[in-house]
Amino acid sequence: MNTFVKGAVLLIIVAFVGECLEFLINMVLARELGEEGLGLYMSILPTVLFVVVIASLELPISISKFVAEKEAIYHRSMLSHALRFASVCTVVFVVLAFVILPMIPLFNHYHPATPMLFITLIPIIAFSSVARGYFMGAQNMRKVAAANFLRRAGQLVLLVLVFSLFSFEVGTAIFVSLCALIATEMIVLTYLLISFYLQMNTLKKQPQAKLSGSSVRRSLLQVSLPTTGLRIFHAASFAVKPFLIKEALVRAGMIDTMAMVQYGKLAGVAFTIGFFPAFIAHSLLIVLIPAVSEAYSKGDIERLQKLLRRVMLTTFLYGIPAVYVFYFYAEPLTSLFFEDSPAAGYLQLLVPYFLFHYFVMPMQAYLIGLGLVKDAFWHAVWSTTLSFILMFVLGSRPEFGMGGIIIGMNLGAVLLTLMHYMTITKKIHLSILLRKQA
Repeated sequence: MNTFVKGAVLLIIVAFVGECLEFLINMVLARELGEEGLGLYMSILPTVLFVVVIASLELPISISKFVAEKEAIYHRSMLSHALRFASVCTVVFVVLAFVILPMIPLFNHYHPATPMLFITLIPIIAFSSVARGYFMGAQNMRKVAAANFLRRAGQLVLLVLVFSLFSFEVGTAIFVSLCALIATEMIVLTYLLISFYLQMNTLKKQPQAKLSGSSVRRSLLQVSLPTTGLRIFHAASFAVKPFLIKEALVRAGMIDTMAMVQYGKLAGVAFTIGFFPAFIAHSLLIVLIPAVSEAYSKGDIERLQKLLRRVMLTTFLYGIPAVYVFYFYAEPLTSLFFEDSPAAGYLQLLVPYFLFHYFVMPMQAYLIGLGLVKDAFWHAVWSTTLSFILMFVLGSRPEFGMGGIIIGMNLGAVLLTLMHYMTITKKIHLSILLRKQA
């Protein structure tokens, strides 16, 4: 438990700094890209996330679970097979990307070289995923925290440096911003690979036991495939969301350009502010996966129950004050990005959406650790389907517009949280009030 707490505290501190940097990054982007440019940038980010999910094959999750459950003598053999597996997957995905990406109409609105940026991202993510997964499973959260910090700090420094030295028209500025994002991932990869190489040399000096490549691939894919399916669904729905929102707003009577601007203020301003405290939830997710996996593999139900109570209490203690600030100080917060922005109203309406997402993230880690990834997937399918239907139907009505879209998002978040919570409490023998059941 001490390892869990220390790892969580370290990640939360570094993630807080990272979120502060992310806040500054989005302020720089808002200033340099303008309202419509920010909307275009935010519209392509879900596609970036989709490529990241495919390239990683959720190896950080499956490797961390494997490392947490297996003795150290098996680690070096497993990691060697994992690197070979990642190499093969990288070649396959790069070839597919060369064929598919140029045909996607989305890229017609961006710089012609944008598809090449996405292709470059594939090997970067694939190999950093192996190293990240090992450090997560070994509960070496210092390496994970340092990598997370480097990503944000590097991106901010590059953006400020480039935009202070040069001026670009909007299309080129968006491309440069995406280049900064990819360059930062390269910096993170370099750090993780150096740390990983040193760790592999250390493992080489310790007693070892060999594992077959097929058994390692089978173990990794048992977790990676369903988890990747879950992440692909999330990433695909996230990629579709900007277009669904814009189409609904256009049907409600808003012109296409204005719909793009409104989405930019929703995703670039309201989401940036509302998800700021989620660094705590994300940190809990990272440390919970190996902790829950280890406890469940040992049949330690009491530890699982204590962990859940602690996580729920922690989320409540930071989540309630956070959404209180968002609701009552929405105007000054959103004015940091744009003056007289409707994003203040969006932020207030999205309070339930943000609060329930703070609970969803650590509960998703619980479901993965308990081997309930399929349950998590179907929960996501049902909640997203309901959310999208409501977003489109209500958002298309002139009297609702963006308000109707936000209602759909809120209800989807509530449903997802409740389904996760009920499944977890049933699995570890707790009542709805987190009391032990006979």
